[in-house]
Amino acid sequence: MKRRPWRVGACQYGRARPSDLPMARSPLDESDSARFAWARFRRMLRWWALASAVIALAVLAWFWEIFGLVSIHFYIASALGIGLMVMLTGTLMSLLFLSSGTGHDEAVRDFDRDRDQPKDR
Repeated sequence: MKRRPWRVGACQYGRARPSDLPMARSPLDESDSARFAWARFRRMLRWWALASAVIALAVLAWFWEIFGLVSIHFYIASALGIGLMVMLTGTLMSLLFLSSGTGHDEAVRDFDRDRDQPKDR
């Protein structure tokens, strides 16, 4: 019979698995702060949508000036690619601001600190 290097319910070094530890409550779990945070997130996304449309139109105008009418498919693909890339960047940045601004990062940091402390046997 093979010997396992870990005990059941604990990892190899005697620490509990992350799923075994209780997680600190995030401020996003409270309804008032969550409502405010998600409203702020949606407002940022609206600004990013406007910015992506303006940037895509500016680049299309620049392409038109340099290349002229190449193909309608070139302009459609460029507009979609640039617009979606700017929206993806904005969404990820807004999520970063959401998690940092609400204290969600601190709740995860506290979880990591609790997990890394050795337990007395």
